[in-house]
Amino acid sequence: MRIVVALGGNALLRRGEPMTIDNQRHNVRRAALALADLAGPHQLVVTHGNGPQVGLLVLQAQAYSEVDAYPLDVMDAATEGIIGYLIEAELLNEMPPGASCASLLTRVEVDADDPAFLTPSKPIGPGYDRDTMHRLKAEKGWAFVEEASGHWRRVVASPLPRRILPIDIIGRLVDAGRILEGQVGTLISA
Repeated sequence: MRIVVALGGNALLRRGEPMTIDNQRHNVRRAALALADLAGPHQLVVTHGNGPQVGLLVLQAQAYSEVDAYPLDVMDAATEGIIGYLIEAELLNEMPPGASCASLLTRVEVDADDPAFLTPSKPIGPGYDRDTMHRLKAEKGWAFVEEASGHWRRVVASPLPRRILPIDIIGRLVDAGRILEGQVGTLISA
């Protein structure tokens, strides 16, 4: 049986926790314990979100002002790699010797004219209080959404997918009996 498990970015870095690699590794380790039980008798595909992680990377990139920060899609791919590494390492720590796992950076093709680009809705990064949110909105032009009373997060576009790339490689790895881990990034197509 093939099982697809989706781990939210907020499950990997929980709201209110300091956004440290140690906290993320601890949360991934907890997930890996449950995933290892599923992986034994089943084909397992693990996908994950990365909203808190990519938001943190954006903030860290702004600390170095000698060059322009990388675009969001590149930072998204970087966090895919970090999370993939953590999931793969922790999952293989829980699996029997000889088990295999593959992490794959994936992309999704979206329409450049998708109206989601005009109405950002995907939360990324840490939460902010109202005063900090207003300051960042004025300074950086970021859009925000209130997730809880007094808790605001930056939002970015989340367009509808048209096509998952490389879907053929994903299928081949799963058919070969590999545990597959990946997060879907974005490729914009006109």
